[in-house]
Amino acid sequence: MSQVDYTLKGYERPQLTTPNGESKLLMHSCCAPCAGEIMEALAASDIETTIFFYNPNIHPTEEYELRKEENIRFAKKLGMSFVDADYDKDNWFDRTKGQEDEPERGERCTTCFDMRFEVTAQYAKDHGFDLISSTLGISRWKDMDQINDCGVRAAEPFEGVTYWDFNWRKKGGSSRMLELSKREEFYQQEYCGCVYSLRDANRWRASKGRNKVERGVKFYQEAKLKLAQQK
Repeated sequence: MSQVDYTLKGYERPQLTTPNGESKLLMHSCCAPCAGEIMEALAASDIETTIFFYNPNIHPTEEYELRKEENIRFAKKLGMSFVDADYDKDNWFDRTKGQEDEPERGERCTTCFDMRFEVTAQYAKDHGFDLISSTLGISRWKDMDQINDCGVRAAEPFEGVTYWDFNWRKKGGSSRMLELSKREEFYQQEYCGCVYSLRDANRWRASKGRNKVERGVKFYQEAKLKLAQQK
């Protein structure tokens, strides 16, 4: 039995279909590297998709703007509509108060996902979308069950709005995510997004004798060039 080639070059994308034949998808996006593979898959399947960028967890503001602009750049390339939602970071800090020392994948992350998906679901209801999903689950650093539980819970109060829990990691999705990020030369962020994840990343780096995270300077093109030089 021959092995399937799941690389960007070799993978023949299937035609995806929405769970119940929904006509429009509102896709919550966390960043261009996570979103790129998913956006390309949806475009190849002719699913009418609008990207919804609502991430008040990303700090500081300069980091937020850089991640957002990278996502806008790729949405324009694919001809996808893009919604630049409110950066209500004060609300995020209020919601996560008392959870500052929670670990990655802990209760703070649940609170964060709940907040972002609740706003996504409300926007979907107000603007005629019957299906929502998120790019968050493609990352191996995230707990997919945690993300999907939050998505389903956010959609439940809104009649006619469904959360699509498609597994974007499967069949090489996570690997293609990295391939596409290098191809598109996306900004390569080195922490999840919030000040607490940045703090914890720097603490871990210090314990390993490594330099602190440098924001706004690293792009996937650099990784691609280094790989080419090693061959």
